[in-house]
Amino acid sequence: MKTAFLFSGQGAQYIGMGKELFDQEMIVRETFQEASDALGYDMAELCFTENDKLNETMYTQPAILTVSVAFYRLLNAKGYQPDVVAGLSLGEYSALVASGAIPFKEAVQLVAKRGKFMAEAAPSGTGKMVAVMNAERSLIEECCQKASSFGIVSPANYNTPQQIVIGGETPAVDKAVELLTEAGVKRTVTLKVSGPFHTALLKPASERLADELKKINFAEMTIPVISNTTAQVMEQTEINELLEKQVMSAVRFADSIDTIKKMNVDVIIEVGPGKTLTGFIKKIDKELKTARVEDNKTLSETEALLKGR
Repeated sequence: MKTAFLFSGQGAQYIGMGKELFDQEMIVRETFQEASDALGYDMAELCFTENDKLNETMYTQPAILTVSVAFYRLLNAKGYQPDVVAGLSLGEYSALVASGAIPFKEAVQLVAKRGKFMAEAAPSGTGKMVAVMNAERSLIEECCQKASSFGIVSPANYNTPQQIVIGGETPAVDKAVELLTEAGVKRTVTLKVSGPFHTALLKPASERLADELKKINFAEMTIPVISNTTAQVMEQTEINELLEKQVMSAVRFADSIDTIKKMNVDVIIEVGPGKTLTGFIKKIDKELKTARVEDNKTLSETEALLKGR
């Protein structure tokens, strides 16, 4: 059986993320310093001190990437290697760093630009995102299609079979929710997010990101990476195209876990801040063994799981 490492996405950030392992592990401190040198600001200060910037997309994305790669390097230094990697949206860039496709320095500069492009394409207050609970995928897609005469609306995150997030322009999203409620859906939750990411409203960001991606020569991947957009293993020739599409396409997380399971994976480790992904996995398949790396306690639990297999 095999192990997958999954990397955190935007929304997992919090003040103090990574601090405990930063204080005691040289490799974590070195990763933070590498990010600071690449970006021209102090990454440790951004992550550890009270500030408003950490929740601004252009800072959030490089911060989460830094923490995730730092934890990945720590696991590597302890001798743990995944058989396959993936990430939630932004986490896909951490997965590509782990696979050897792009050096960390280039990746952290790229996601800082990605965050800026996304924030400018969908400024705070543009549109909305709503989590739809316990509804059939086909019904959600049908209601979005019917509501699209009111504006842009589509599924943005297929997180678990029980939770699909829709997003887009407010009148269209509201209409889709109305149609879902009429169809018998009992629970929807409006999300507190900075913009309706992974919808067609992000097309300008996708186009600007495409120009940046042309400047990067992605190396041969040494570990398979599961794409958010296709939920299949990325081919070397399609990295640019998939990263460009990913910004404005639905994240197929639940389908990605199904693909990972078919690769004989029985242990999944969430690498990065938060526990969102392990929460999703437990709803997708309770049989999968999960752990995460975020601090001393979770690192010890992960090592115990990996050693005990």
